[in-house]
Amino acid sequence: MPVCKGIQKVVVIGSGPIVIGQACEFDYSGTQACKALMQIGLEVILINSNPATIMTDPETASRVYIEPLVPSAVEKILKKERPTHLIPTLGGQTALNLALTLDKKKVLKNLGISLLGASPKVIQRAENREEFRELLQSIGACYPKSILVKNFKQGMEQVKQLSFPIILRPNYTLGGGGSGIAHSMEEYETKLMYALRASPSSEVLVENSLLGWN
Repeated sequence: MPVCKGIQKVVVIGSGPIVIGQACEFDYSGTQACKALMQIGLEVILINSNPATIMTDPETASRVYIEPLVPSAVEKILKKERPTHLIPTLGGQTALNLALTLDKKKVLKNLGISLLGASPKVIQRAENREEFRELLQSIGACYPKSILVKNFKQGMEQVKQLSFPIILRPNYTLGGGGSGIAHSMEEYETKLMYALRASPSSEVLVENSLLGWN
């Protein structure tokens, strides 16, 4: 497949700190992507805060920045490097959240940077559980009964619509943080408080579990 015209310098955002047994796929996929992009003659700028990954080896990209994966730090690098494109889909939730923030702040628009792999709208639909549920509904797909909870009181009242066991899925969390299964109201109460705190947007999708379904 030929390279699209206009793609010259690409920024790849990594996933940041990872623990053994978790998120190694981001390091692998990011490293392979950088190598592939370099092989077709593109200039590749890698941003990752974790110096222990293979991705941050000097030969992986044209330039490697080991900097905090926060909007302010990434924005400074983008202003310095002036890339034509940015890939947010190789760094897990960290990179996706960063891309959405940079788009919302109009950093990408002001610098003339386009996203590769997924647009902000696609990322939002995939990461926002309510929007994803609405998408499933629009195409007639079957899915477990669920409610979107935005505060503790609402969660305790509306959970009566569901039956245990239930699954809690916070929005925009890393590595499934705050997620869990509750088998009783007492267990749900504790896990709901934790899930709401874990979600950056204080939103949790609570749905019937398919445990035991076949």
